[in-house]
Amino acid sequence: MKRFIILLCIVLSTMSCFGQAKYIFYFIGDGMGSNQVLGAEMYRSAIQGEPLGRVQTLMTTFPYSGHASTYSKSNGITDSAAAGTCLATGHKTTNGTLGLNEKGGYLKTIAEELKEQGWGVGIMTTVAIDHATPAAFYAHVPERDQYYKIGQQLAESKFDFFGGAGFHHPQGKKDNKELNLYRNAELYGYTIAHGIEEAVRMQNAEKMILVQSTDDQGAKHGDNLPYAIDRKKGDLTLKQIVETAIPFLDSRYERFFMMVEGGMIDYACHSDDAATAFGETWDMDEAMRIAYEFYKTHPDETLIIVTADHETGGLALGNSDYTLHLDVLQNQKCSLGALSDLFTQLFQNNKKPSWDSVKKIYKEQLGLWEAVKVSSDEEKELKATYQAVLKGKAKDTKTMYKSINKLGEAGVALLNSKAHVGWTTRAHSAHAVPIFAIGAGAEQFTGWHDNTEIAPMILKAATEKAKGKIKSASSLKLSSLSEL
Repeated sequence: MKRFIILLCIVLSTMSCFGQAKYIFYFIGDGMGSNQVLGAEMYRSAIQGEPLGRVQTLMTTFPYSGHASTYSKSNGITDSAAAGTCLATGHKTTNGTLGLNEKGGYLKTIAEELKEQGWGVGIMTTVAIDHATPAAFYAHVPERDQYYKIGQQLAESKFDFFGGAGFHHPQGKKDNKELNLYRNAELYGYTIAHGIEEAVRMQNAEKMILVQSTDDQGAKHGDNLPYAIDRKKGDLTLKQIVETAIPFLDSRYERFFMMVEGGMIDYACHSDDAATAFGETWDMDEAMRIAYEFYKTHPDETLIIVTADHETGGLALGNSDYTLHLDVLQNQKCSLGALSDLFTQLFQNNKKPSWDSVKKIYKEQLGLWEAVKVSSDEEKELKATYQAVLKGKAKDTKTMYKSINKLGEAGVALLNSKAHVGWTTRAHSAHAVPIFAIGAGAEQFTGWHDNTEIAPMILKAATEKAKGKIKSASSLKLSSLSEL
């Protein structure tokens, strides 16, 4: 009798853990390692006057957490295409590849699987909707930069909702006569909403692609939404996209799946820009709060899972002694990219701008010499950079997504150093990434995992009850994803 009671408890526990998810929110912080999350929390605490604490993000309050390794099939350090493919399919693949294995074989994604089972599907991001991570959920191409083909496959996916900055290359590069990708999407039944106001008016659309406004301000950020630190009134935000997508999907389907990417965390970390990266981490957390409010109304049927495709920048919290001074980062008023543009514009307007005009930008945008002390040696170094730029000897630094003026680079590097924040690279690292989960099936995500395990565990939570059978997460890898 005792053995029967124990067995019954195990069965009931298993039933309560798995197979209940009708609503799945899959948040991916591109480039978001554990230090990006912790740094964002400690930064928020520091600017609130508690430098030795941390103001928690929503994600770190979730009851289940773990970590995942991220290496790809070809490299110890993954790129976003291979990592996104793994998070979408449970398969490793080679860097640069989307939705295909290392031999070019088709890999079905969890979004495609759930769509076939009658779920509503939404894919949203702060970058271009045909960028590597969102594309990993619907596209199958050997090279991530095949943007036109990826955009065609977006329309062919028949997913219900897309949101982000828009298409990276809406017009084919090889043939200008090729159909514009927005027009192509309309032929597949998509309504294009430019900005949140249009999206609200178009809630009755069959399928929607929500992109940023096409006005002059929006056009300035063609491949991404503005960073939170640079945001102006009227700019589209990830929070607004999620707020739009939930009722859109919930009104049409009994079950839905949403992949939500905080893509600009990665962009900021490629520039070694701590203040901007921490702001983007918080910005994704704000979007997550919309999903969490939905979870609270459906706690037994909702799964929220948060992770990252990889870490970017090799971020270190500490660069000299046992102190952090993250509060100094609050003096940064714009992203490094925007700061770089200010210096570039200064030199375009005046081929030989004065050192005082350069210092003025540093003071206004980084607080240097004002709120942040600058030693005579530090000023000499900044002035030496200014003179090198003036003489044409210091060319812009090319990061993954932007060319950075040396003066902007030097200023932000100095501010980071004073905050005691360090970076090891402007590329990706092999750091493990965090996992946070709450809701139906969240118990699976504790402990150490490889990133191949995450997609199968999500699918397990979504499909087990309907299939009436239980498989271990490890048995759901590779081609078995589509065999449930």
